[in-house]
Amino acid sequence: MCKSLLTGAFGTQRCRAERSTPRQRGGEYHEGAMENQFKYEDYKKTAEWLLAHTKYRPEIAVICGSGLGGLADRLTQFQAFDYSEIPNFPQSTVPGHAGRLVFGYLKDKCCVMMQGRFHPYEGYPLWKVTFPVRVFRLMNVHTLIVTNAAGGLNPKYEVGDVMLIRDHINLAGLSGQSPLRGPNDERFGERFPAMSDAYDRILRQKAHCIWKQMEQERPLQEGTYVMVGGPNFETIAECRFLQKLGADAVGMSTVPEVIVARHCGIRVFGFSLISNKSVLDYESQETANHEEVLAAGELAAKKLEQLVCSLVENMQAPSKKTF
Repeated sequence: MCKSLLTGAFGTQRCRAERSTPRQRGGEYHEGAMENQFKYEDYKKTAEWLLAHTKYRPEIAVICGSGLGGLADRLTQFQAFDYSEIPNFPQSTVPGHAGRLVFGYLKDKCCVMMQGRFHPYEGYPLWKVTFPVRVFRLMNVHTLIVTNAAGGLNPKYEVGDVMLIRDHINLAGLSGQSPLRGPNDERFGERFPAMSDAYDRILRQKAHCIWKQMEQERPLQEGTYVMVGGPNFETIAECRFLQKLGADAVGMSTVPEVIVARHCGIRVFGFSLISNKSVLDYESQETANHEEVLAAGELAAKKLEQLVCSLVENMQAPSKKTF
C-alpha cells in the first residue's frame, strides 16, 4: 500500500454528494463546474472504505464496456459491491452495465473489475466519469485494462473483431474538455502528462502472441480509437470525417479513464470489440443500435475472456515503479 498517498491531506472541502448522481433541476441535468469538485480526501475516503470492507488488495483493474461485464464472472473467490454502496461512486444507468465493483482472483492475480462504467452523456462531468481510476491508484493498482464496444470505421474490420487500442483521438480534449482540467494535485501526477505512450507496447505484443495461440479465424486488429460524446450514434458525414482523421473505431468512452490512469502512473492496456460497422454509404439501409452492441458482446464473450485471462496470467508488475 502506498501509505504516503493515503495519509496526505488536501484541504477540507468535500463533494457534497456521498453517492454521486447527475444533479437534476427543472427536469434537466446540470454538470456543475467543469473543474474537478472532488478533493484528495474524497478519493482517499473511498479507497479506505473499500480496503476496510474487503480483504482483497488488487494489482490489476478492469473496466468492462457495454455487454462485456461477463469478464467478472471468471473471477474466483469474488466479492461484489453495488456502486450505490460505495461512497462517492456515481451510478451506471446504461443497459449492459450492471453497476457493480467485483473483487477476486483471475489466474491467481488479485483483480478488481467494474461491471459498467460512466459516460458524459449520462450527465456526468469527466471528473466523475474517471473517479474510480484514482481510487484504484490509491489501492495500489499498477495496471488498468480498459474494454469497450465500438463501431468499426476501418473497412477491413468485421463485426466481432477485436482491436487492440494502439492510440486514441480525444475529440473532446481538443476542445478543452479534459478530466485533468483544473488545479493539479502533484500527489497523483504532474501537470503535463505525456500521452504518446498511453497504451503499453509490451502488453500489446503479448496479446498478439496469445491471440496466435488461440488460433482464431479472424486476425487480432490493432488501431486508433476515437471518442465522441454520444449518446446518438454518428451520422454518415461524421463517420467519414473520423475515418479521414485516421480513426479505425469509434465509441463514447474509455479515453477519459486512460488519461487519468496515465496521469497517475498506471500502466494501460485496452481493446475494442467491433460491435457494428459504421455506416459510411448514403445508399445503405443499415442503422446502428444498442441492441446489436450487446448481442456482439455475447457472441464474442468466450474469446475475449480467454484473451484477458491469458494476458493477466502472464502479466508482471511494471519493472519501473511509476508511483
